[in-house]
Amino acid sequence: MTPEQKFQELFEQMYDLCQENGWGDPFSYARSREIHLAGLLGHKVAETYSGADAIDGDGECEYKSTIANSINGTYNGISVQDTWEEQERYLIEDKLGKYANHYIARYDGGKVEEVWKLDGDTVLAILLPKLKKDWERKINGNHKDPRLSGNITKKEIHQFGTRVL
Repeated sequence: MTPEQKFQELFEQMYDLCQENGWGDPFSYARSREIHLAGLLGHKVAETYSGADAIDGDGECEYKSTIANSINGTYNGISVQDTWEEQERYLIEDKLGKYANHYIARYDGGKVEEVWKLDGDTVLAILLPKLKKDWERKINGNHKDPRLSGNITKKEIHQFGTRVL
């Protein structure tokens, strides 16, 4: 069997496994990493692509992963609201604060090197000031992609998170 044939076989098996378990397309976005992390952490895979990535002992949770040499959590593609008050409410109630736990993982190839857990209130405390700056910049400018983004740094992860793997 050639490497290409082996890949084809594994690709089809992985897709079939995900369909059988209601996990959707494992090759859409970072879905395969979400399924992988849920298995490693003993979580239940979320049934949809939008919203929660998985369910842990505290309920719905958010996953972030990176392949960078240094761990970080990038929150991007966040919808922009008309006022900061609306934006803040959206971030707290619908986007970030609704998850009790956020898990940030660093991959090296196909293996997870480290996973850190931060609670939703901590994620909000870190990201709200950063997202407010980005909101002000985007609301007052003409940007190709008006959606908001913010990053949780390695220093913040180590200071406020708990290593779980």
